[in-house]
Amino acid sequence: MNSLKMVPGSDQQPLLQANQNSDDIAGYIPDDNILSHLPESARVWFESLSWHERRYVLSLCHLMCVASPEAQADFLDGYTADGLVSKKLSDRETKDRVEEYLRQFKIDTPITKVLIRQYIRQFYVHSAQDTHRQPVLYLESALKLIFSNEERNNVFNYVLGFELFKMMFKMSWLQHERLYLLQRNQDEFIQQYIKPIQHAHRLNGIVVPKDEGIFFAQRQYYIAIPHISGKKLVELVMATFTTEKTSHFGFSVIRHVNALAFDYDYIFAPGQDAIFT
Repeated sequence: MNSLKMVPGSDQQPLLQANQNSDDIAGYIPDDNILSHLPESARVWFESLSWHERRYVLSLCHLMCVASPEAQADFLDGYTADGLVSKKLSDRETKDRVEEYLRQFKIDTPITKVLIRQYIRQFYVHSAQDTHRQPVLYLESALKLIFSNEERNNVFNYVLGFELFKMMFKMSWLQHERLYLLQRNQDEFIQQYIKPIQHAHRLNGIVVPKDEGIFFAQRQYYIAIPHISGKKLVELVMATFTTEKTSHFGFSVIRHVNALAFDYDYIFAPGQDAIFT
C-alpha cells in the first residue's frame, strides 16, 4: 500500500489540509491498496462507510489477525457457514449427483445442512493443516468459499472425496487389492491412494503386518478389517491427504463415470483367497 506523502523536516507527520474533516480523511484511499483486490461490490460498500463504521471494520480485522486458529475457526463457522450452507443446498443438481454416487458406493451419508456445515468447518481446519497450521489460512479458506464460485463448488467435491477416503481407510488390505485390480491404471491408483492409506495403517498400529516376509506365513493381517473410531478416522484422512487431493478425487468421480471402478459385491465378498499370497 502506498504511504501518505510527508513534509520534509516535519517529523514524518502526514500532510493534511487544515480544512479537512473526518469524512474527508475517511474518503482517502491510496491508489495502490488492498481494497483493489476486493470484488467491486465489496469495495464500493467499504468506500461508502463513514469513519466510525470503518473503525469497527478495522477492529474486527485486528481481532481476526491476533486470534488463535481455533478462535478464528469458531468465528468463521458461526459467521459464514449458514450462508454457505444455504447456497450449497440450493445447488440441487450437484447435491443430488453426490448423493447418487454415495449410494453407488454403499455409503450411507445423507447430504444434510448439518453435514455440509460440519464439512465447511472441517475444510477450514484441513486447509490450515496442509500449511502447518498457519492461522491466516482459516480466513483465506473462508474468503475463497464466500467469493469464489469455483471454491464453493469444491465443497461437494471435498465431501465426496472425503467420504470415499473414509470408506477406503476402513477396508482390509485384501479389499484394497480387489479395489485396485478393478482400476484401469492400477499402478497410479496404488501409488496415489492405496500406499498412503496402508502406510497410515502401519504407522498408527491399525494393521500390523506379522510374518510379512515369510512366504508361506498365514497373513491374517491381510484380511483383518480395520476398526477405527469416527474421530480418529477423520484425523487419519486429514493427515494423509490434502484438501486439494481430497477435492480432486471427488471431482474426478463426479466428472468421469468410470474414474473409480467399483464392484461392491466383489470387493467386500468374504474369503481368504489372498492369505497365502
